[in-house]
Amino acid sequence: MKGTAVYADQECIIVDNRGVGYEIRTSSATCSEVRMGEEVTLYTYLYVREDMIALYGFLSREELRIFRLLLGVSGIGPRVAVSVLSTLKVEDLYYAVISEDTKSIARTPGIGPKGAKRLIIELKDKLDLSDLGLGEEEEESISTRESAGEDSQIMDAMEALIALGYSNGEAYRAVHKVPGAKDMDTETLLKEALKKMMTL
Repeated sequence: MKGTAVYADQECIIVDNRGVGYEIRTSSATCSEVRMGEEVTLYTYLYVREDMIALYGFLSREELRIFRLLLGVSGIGPRVAVSVLSTLKVEDLYYAVISEDTKSIARTPGIGPKGAKRLIIELKDKLDLSDLGLGEEEEESISTRESAGEDSQIMDAMEALIALGYSNGEAYRAVHKVPGAKDMDTETLLKEALKKMMTL
């Protein structure tokens, strides 16, 4: 869908296409990047049910792809799927699923701890690390740690970085870039991860 943005709030955008206004529901991330009066291109999805027809759209193909994957998760409809993408950036959702970070996902209104676990179980095999543009070495490192399960100090260091204001994705990458992370205590790992932040 291409047209001129004539209205936007935290839940939807109205796009004027050849004199016709289309209400497109979207994430707060997409809404925040749209500028009134400027041309915008949104990748859309038409959701049709007996009692509802709604158009959803996003600025990136990847956000649309994740939206469609979320719709395939048991118990998640379009409203909650958009809520997930408004709570977590696409990159952060990837890392939350990969690291089985139920806390971050459960912050989404309408999800809760049980829903977060179900989302992780159903999406983990559908999210490819290569889609995030990771290098082979980093991808291999993450896959190795993932198969072995996260150590408590790794999770503690990640939570500390998030508390300092870093995103889930930034925290995950920094901690997993530290050589020998699983053999360090939390304090040492946190210091090394903060150094890695300077190179991200």
